[in-house]
Amino acid sequence: MIVVGLMSGTSMDGLDVAVGEFGFDGEVLTLRPLGAEEYPWPPETRERLLGLLPPSAVGLAEVCEVDTLVGQASAAAVVRAIERFSGGRADLVASHGQTVFHWITDGRALGTLQLGQPAWITEATGLPVVSDVRARDIAAGGQGAPLASTLDTLWLADDTSAGAGTVPTRRAALNLGGIANVTVVGGRDEPVVAFDTGPANCLLDAAAHRVTGGRAGSDLDGRLALAGTVRPDLLARLLDEPYYRREAPKSTGRELFRADYVEPRCAGLPPVSDEDLMATLTELTAVTVADACRRYGLTEVVASGGGVRNPALMAALRERLSPAVLVTSDERGLPAGDKEAYLMALLGFLTWHGIPGVVPGATGSATPRVLGRITPGDAPLRLPEPAPSPRRLAVLPPV
Repeated sequence: MIVVGLMSGTSMDGLDVAVGEFGFDGEVLTLRPLGAEEYPWPPETRERLLGLLPPSAVGLAEVCEVDTLVGQASAAAVVRAIERFSGGRADLVASHGQTVFHWITDGRALGTLQLGQPAWITEATGLPVVSDVRARDIAAGGQGAPLASTLDTLWLADDTSAGAGTVPTRRAALNLGGIANVTVVGGRDEPVVAFDTGPANCLLDAAAHRVTGGRAGSDLDGRLALAGTVRPDLLARLLDEPYYRREAPKSTGRELFRADYVEPRCAGLPPVSDEDLMATLTELTAVTVADACRRYGLTEVVASGGGVRNPALMAALRERLSPAVLVTSDERGLPAGDKEAYLMALLGFLTWHGIPGVVPGATGSATPRVLGRITPGDAPLRLPEPAPSPRRLAVLPPV
């Protein structure tokens, strides 16, 4: 079954689209990546998306219009990806949409909102679309995040079993998007732990946009951070955020780590240079990720997401995570920049086959649920009989 997955993360820099061929081989779910690409948002669409984020106050007309713009851009990207990577043929689309608000009160997720009307994708392709993948988990008592734990657990499970007399390897998958999240995978019978650790790129991107006068949306190659020095006084204030002390499962987003998050924490300090600010925010991500991982005695951390392209961040993470080894997901068979789009394709495939899209315990929900809603395509909607949950995911080499 060929499934197209679409993901736009909290960085809001573009739409990641991946096309994969999925199937069952006994208890193993197979994924053969067919191709993936990032499609930057049109400048006006990105600016309007950013304009929806707290602390902005917007009307429903703007929400409606942006919902349509994201849906139309998603439809165009799917059409291009199907033509380019699967010869014009696909069976299903799974679209995450763009998160504009994740409602957390007293540590509990109460709602979430993603924009990107899926009907535009169906109209452009004739294919059924799975969307709104987080809401059912929240209704079941979960955080609705991190859903990456589903792919991470199946994907790394094959490497977690140990022979007699050996100690199981403990790995974590780390995603460095706007927000950083980890999935800790130990022995085959150990419970999965997954949660958002805090900011990865969102504060860095907001600061880069400000200090460059809007000329850059990120710290390209970590140049600003590498030219600066960490400010311990500012770092201490940033680390005083109560979120870091909460126990997992937990989730967060740009409703907490807003574009104006850093400015009040600089108040009263000696002036902070642009380079020192970027170095300090880079260190904040490294420290909070490493502190979150340390208690699990990890031997390896497998990183993915846009943050792996930042040498300053990766160097800080290697130092802080030691003695655990930091590698990228490319070394485990999944391109680091495309992994979350393949995650969405996986979740769509699971939903289509009636399989819960959440690993037990990973998001805090009492009972894993089948995720999302389905927009029917042009053909009659005929779902297969529900399939048993797979034991692991095997990533096959491209043809």
